[in-house]
Amino acid sequence: MGRAGRRLPALAALFYGALAALVLLGVQDVMFLYEDNRCSMTYMYEYPEYLKIKLPKKTARRYPAYELYLYGEGNYAEENKNLLLTGIPVLFLPGNAGSYKQVRSLGSIALRKAEDVDFKYHFNFFSVNFNEELVALYGGSLQRQTKFVHECIKVILKLYRDREFAPSSVAIVGHSMGGLVARALLTLKNFKPELINLLITQATPHVAPVMPLDRYLTDFYTAVNNHWILKAQDLRNLTTLSVAGGFRDYQVRSGLAFLPRLSQHDSALSVVSSAVPRAWASTDHLSIITEDPKKRMSVLNHHFVRHPAKMFEENPEAFTDLTGAFMWITVKGSKWTYSVYNDSDGKYFAFPLASHRKSYSHVYCENSMLVRKYFFNVWSSAMFRNDFSSSFFLFLFSSFFKVVMLKLLDYPSLSHIVIQVPPAAGNKYTLGCEFFKEDSRTVQLPVTHLFSFGLSSSKILLNSTGLFYNVQLQHFNQIYQAFKIYIDSHCQSLKERKPSVYRLHIPWSYEDSITVAKVPSLAEISAKLHIAQPHNDSSLPELNIYSSPDCQYEVSKTIPFHSYYPFFLVFQIVRFHAGAFPVYIVSNILLTYGGQLSTLRSTGNFSLELVRTAKPYKVEPLISIVVFLQGFNWFREIWESLSLPEVDAAVLSSQDAWFPLVSLILFLFGTGIAYWSGVFFSTSLRLFSSLWLTLIRPTELQKDKLITPRRLCGMISLVLVSWTTCGAFAVLIIYLQYLFKVLKGHSKGTSQNSSTHTAKAQSSADSIPEATQSPSNSKTLAEAVNSLKMHITILNLFTWIVLLNLPSLIYWLKNLRYNVRLDPDPCRSTAIILVCILEILMNSSTSEVKSSKLLRIAAKVPLPLSVAMLAFGRMHLYRVPHFVTFSLLLHVLCCFV
Repeated sequence: MGRAGRRLPALAALFYGALAALVLLGVQDVMFLYEDNRCSMTYMYEYPEYLKIKLPKKTARRYPAYELYLYGEGNYAEENKNLLLTGIPVLFLPGNAGSYKQVRSLGSIALRKAEDVDFKYHFNFFSVNFNEELVALYGGSLQRQTKFVHECIKVILKLYRDREFAPSSVAIVGHSMGGLVARALLTLKNFKPELINLLITQATPHVAPVMPLDRYLTDFYTAVNNHWILKAQDLRNLTTLSVAGGFRDYQVRSGLAFLPRLSQHDSALSVVSSAVPRAWASTDHLSIITEDPKKRMSVLNHHFVRHPAKMFEENPEAFTDLTGAFMWITVKGSKWTYSVYNDSDGKYFAFPLASHRKSYSHVYCENSMLVRKYFFNVWSSAMFRNDFSSSFFLFLFSSFFKVVMLKLLDYPSLSHIVIQVPPAAGNKYTLGCEFFKEDSRTVQLPVTHLFSFGLSSSKILLNSTGLFYNVQLQHFNQIYQAFKIYIDSHCQSLKERKPSVYRLHIPWSYEDSITVAKVPSLAEISAKLHIAQPHNDSSLPELNIYSSPDCQYEVSKTIPFHSYYPFFLVFQIVRFHAGAFPVYIVSNILLTYGGQLSTLRSTGNFSLELVRTAKPYKVEPLISIVVFLQGFNWFREIWESLSLPEVDAAVLSSQDAWFPLVSLILFLFGTGIAYWSGVFFSTSLRLFSSLWLTLIRPTELQKDKLITPRRLCGMISLVLVSWTTCGAFAVLIIYLQYLFKVLKGHSKGTSQNSSTHTAKAQSSADSIPEATQSPSNSKTLAEAVNSLKMHITILNLFTWIVLLNLPSLIYWLKNLRYNVRLDPDPCRSTAIILVCILEILMNSSTSEVKSSKLLRIAAKVPLPLSVAMLAFGRMHLYRVPHFVTFSLLLHVLCCFV
């Protein structure tokens, strides 16, 4: 192998090790974490510069809204203005509404780290400007972004083609939806997978979109995840790391950030930031490479899972010689503690194993140098050969709290365990070790079942004689289980003790959490899951207690029914299903709309309260029956033969993220939101109509024709607007027109009602007989009131359609200077139909509707539409306007038939 062939693996090892460390710094150093988990941005003393990379004319013409930048600062930016790059290329992809300037933290830290090693190796950080598009809400541009990133990778690699060791691939760091765009590169027909071999995503919703507001978004997710599942074997050379933000990320819950399970082969890793060594803190949503894939995975596991407090070694030596003036001490007891303050001499403590193997199964050691208040699980280990044959050597050189536990059966050939204690000049140093049996330190704590409603409680008492205890949490495996664990510690003496550390470990995913508490104290730990336990996993969640000797620990799980449990259960449901609220709100309004049409048919009055129509027992049982029947093959075959989509509740049930009580709670939430939003809407309408009445004196109420040449021209104009520009824009125009129409009608009704009361008062004063009063005025006024109520209900329904289509309108407005026509447009066809429907409805009244032969059908259809909406719209919000449009279409037909 030539000199170049020998240098490339070495450079690659340096590259991937350093990049993994940088992403770790992105969790740890980009945001300085304090004890209360606050943060501040990294300090920098040079002005950041973003050098725009010139793209090929064809690429720039095809993607006028997108740009590629190279990050730099100070002298580094000046030196790279001529683009004679010698570093390692890293491409940063921002997420939803993200800026290309977000690369600043990673790029700045990378530059400082490169200066520390005299630029033996360094990174060139590139960043893509996606024009801050709302790709989490509008999926029409995701495919365009993916193709642009492909072009950017080719442009970046061309910048290095004259270099001696030109890179053949680019590492990608994607934030939020940027990580999904990076994964989508593999779905492009002309994309070469070898162009990227390391992908790191931060808070990326890989499983499903947070708000599926259009079919382009859901189709994009389906294509990407299906490709990664079907082509899992072909993606082995691509190493992927997904870092979730934890419970502080309220925008993307961590359960969505786990890579699909079927694609989690040997080269993919998903972790939560609270479980990352040396980070152990949850972050909010905006905080947050060799040719051998096995080597890349070992680097990622080194930094993000194990992290033994030393730099990654590609080929660590199995044995090493001990050097230095260290004192050797042999320890034969099963328990041992060593404390020293301001000791300038290092020591070796050797523990012979022959006398302990028969009595004990594990050895546990911990040390702390009380310099800082942070807890880091950062041990480092290596084998060595010296006077003690086949011994195990543990380096203790980091000035933090460290623990290690070894299973003796895993090391049958070792004769000794050796602990190296470095000099502790000016510091207090405490080291403790013990041998123990696993059964003696393991206890079990039953967890409240989901349907126990917090009425049960459990408690265990630990009289600590050792340094470590393991509490197994039984029956804790569902995402809706949420409770508090209380640990009350008491000690016999009042002497100063090291803090106790409590680690909640979830074995089927990397989502651990760490709590540090003083002794004595009462610690409170929130226990909840990001993902449910897989069906093929029988492991138990664990609460590891790193305790102080001679102290008593009372571990309890008590949740009073009247306070905590309902709150926790509802909070978990909202956390996992808040995106489905619009479906339940519109479903309640649609049920009310159907009930009001039935009342109009039977009594002639368009009046019925929402609380009388919000009946979940009319909706939920049918969906539950369908979900149950879909568990049978014969029913599934019939369902698929009818080309019906899968019920959303069945999909969520297969993911252990659904049960009937969830839908009931969401339905009640939807009822409340629909009620108060209706109250707010009606109140606002009255206020604005009163203001309109004081400014402009309205004319008397007159009968309007449904269709006139002027209105027909307006309808055609809006259809053209929808077809040539943006469907959501046309929907907004017709909505404002309808709102203005209802506002004027409400003002006229108020004015006419006031005039009638005035006339009645005057006639009473003049003793004019009531027979002289015209009964047509009273009938006309009643008809106007019913019509206004009908329009308010329709407008309330239409308001939610406007809100669901709003993201595509915002996207269109932001890109209006590049293209007048939104393409693709998720609501163009729906907008054309709605424009025609609402142009007629806004001029209609209840007099045309209540005599219609189709009113009976129109009154009954909202119920099955509401059922269908809840069945197929929870995970596909873009289907909601279709159901509402169909119901309004029947209403329009009632005006003519």
